[in-house]
Amino acid sequence: QVQLVESGGGLVQAGGSLSLSCAASTRTFSNYGIGWFRQAPGKEREFVVAISSGGHTTYYVDSVKGRFTISRDNAKSTVRLQMNSLKPEDTAVYYCAAPRRAYSTSPSDYVYWGPGTHVTVSS
Repeated sequence: QVQLVESGGGLVQAGGSLSLSCAASTRTFSNYGIGWFRQAPGKEREFVVAISSGGHTTYYVDSVKGRFTISRDNAKSTVRLQMNSLKPEDTAVYYCAAPRRAYSTSPSDYVYWGPGTHVTVSS
């Protein structure tokens, strides 16, 4: 079982930056890939970014490439999502999640979820 908790959300102006963190409560954190998803009001949840268990492989959806950066610290069981050049369309609840494998870009593989953190980008 993997428990995840996000933090770092908030309100920021367009063009600004936020850093989200995902903390895991498992001793085997380094075995799991991590992904970030987001759900905007009235929209379906969207897969945004993923990182492999060792941190060497990453995946970004086109809409965030060049603006978002994911990284992880397995010694601290944390994953960081640095979000720069934020746009109003980035407004959403952001969730970190883990699949039962070292890496996945398939949303259906993700079975462990955090409660989410709100990000609001004002224009």
